[in-house]
Amino acid sequence: MSTDTRQSLLDTAAFMLRSKGYAAFSYGDLEKAVGIRKASIHHYFPKKEDLGLEIVSSYIKQTATNFENIEHDFPSAFGRLCAFASLFRVARQEDMLPLCGALAAEMAALPDTMQKLTKQYFNIQLDWLEKTIKMGIVNGELSTTCSPRQKAFQVLSFLEGSSFICWAIKDEVDFESYLLKDILGI
Repeated sequence: MSTDTRQSLLDTAAFMLRSKGYAAFSYGDLEKAVGIRKASIHHYFPKKEDLGLEIVSSYIKQTATNFENIEHDFPSAFGRLCAFASLFRVARQEDMLPLCGALAAEMAALPDTMQKLTKQYFNIQLDWLEKTIKMGIVNGELSTTCSPRQKAFQVLSFLEGSSFICWAIKDEVDFESYLLKDILGI
């Protein structure tokens, strides 16, 4: 069994999770899409929960890398927030929902381990947004009438929610930067 097959399973399952939902895809769907037998899928991921945990864990690692790259490439808080927003736009262009939003929509149906990891993933994003907003306030580029944590929650809610709306109505509007300005009060 090759690493390529394992990665193909992860990529295909991630797409299905983000376009159909966790509960809406099965190993039978993966069998058809990847072209291997269910028994082989179970070799890599004995349970669907194992597959889901691997997907979320890999997205958490990728998000940490994305944050490092954004911080390196964008010195301003607003630039960093726009770069973060562009990650949501890319997902929409690939006809996928944000992973956290897709998982949160099915939170009650997820195994406990995936619920915990989903909460952790949301908090990682909120913590980074809060840190970025604090930096913007200190540098005088952002102002807010609420706490940086509340503002981080508003920004993440806006990006997650707008992704769902655009995905549902199949409309691609590049509105992040000007609406972020409204949310951030700039």
